Amino acid sequence: MAKSTQTKNGAVSAVKTAEKTAQRITEKLVSECREKLLKTKMDLLNRVKEAREKLDLGEKGGDEADQTMRLLAEQEMLNLNDRLRSQLFEIESALGRIESGAFGYCEETEEPIEVERLRAIPWTRLSIEGAELRESVNRRYARG
Repeated sequence: MAKSTQTKNGAVSAVKTAEKTAQRITEKLVSECREKLLKTKMDLLNRVKEAREKLDLGEKGGDEADQTMRLLAEQEMLNLNDRLRSQLFEIESALGRIESGAFGYCEETEEPIEVERLRAIPWTRLSIEGAELRESVNRRYARG
């Protein structure tokens, strides 16, 4: 009798886990993440535009110190552009995953990504477990 109760409880637990997983990535969550992705994309594009305008307003002449400062500002702008371009790529990829129906699933474990993580970082490709797995593999091969 204890055996059947244990099996029954295990089956109920498995069903609850499956239901919880299915409810995790709801249409409301996807819509919420899509809106956040689009807003973040617009903010990033505005930052790029503002940085370019600021750089263009700088004087072209000046002494050696002025020219050095302008070169440093240009280098900072290029670094900022690289970071923003990378983040824009991740946002575009996330929007593509929404359209294809693959949004919210970890690339490493193929399990649903945690709802809190998606709300915080909607462009993420990995669950916490998947990120830890990938990091441990990268660490292992980096010590070569």
